[in-house]
Amino acid sequence: MAHRKTTESKLFMMVLYMVAACSAVPISDLLDRASQRSDKLHSLSTTLTQELDSRFPPIGRAIMPRPSMCHTSSLQTPNDKDQALQVSEAELLSLARSLLQAWVDPLVVLSISANTLPHPAQNNISNKIQELQEHSKSLGEGLDILSGKMGPLAQTISLLPYTGGNDIGQDKISKLTNFHFLLSCFRRDSHKIDSFLKVLRCRAAKMQPEMC
Repeated sequence: MAHRKTTESKLFMMVLYMVAACSAVPISDLLDRASQRSDKLHSLSTTLTQELDSRFPPIGRAIMPRPSMCHTSSLQTPNDKDQALQVSEAELLSLARSLLQAWVDPLVVLSISANTLPHPAQNNISNKIQELQEHSKSLGEGLDILSGKMGPLAQTISLLPYTGGNDIGQDKISKLTNFHFLLSCFRRDSHKIDSFLKVLRCRAAKMQPEMC
């Protein structure tokens, strides 16, 4: 019993130390780390999408839902870098956090579905989806710390519930198409997150807008 209390005490002190250490890190450094993680997230989702494309049936493209059907499409976000530069730092971080939070449940669906995906590279795809989950969780924790440094607006999260359910289809074409669509939505949103964080990093580094 005493050993357990000692272990719990050590863990608690470790958490306190990590929080204190993060609090001492400048915002510019935290943004640099977050930007590196978001870049990895987008790069991995792009690689996954390309892997699916290599064996994607033509009929799947014909019945693929439009991007406007993504569950995060209702969130109003800047369309390009110029528009992003007009948005406040706190709001950009809020948008990035809202998009990332919206993918917690859908990434679980992708992870479960990847285990039985009718694709020659199924094992590799499944492993990479797990990597996406890990990177997404790590980035989310980093953005939580950042939001605490950037005020109430940065801590605001817009709820974007996923209502697609766990079943992506019964037949091969449906499974591949719905999986591809969901992953494509994530790729689009990961690009937005990465873009917003890169703009924030530029601003924190006091770079000229055209350099962002």
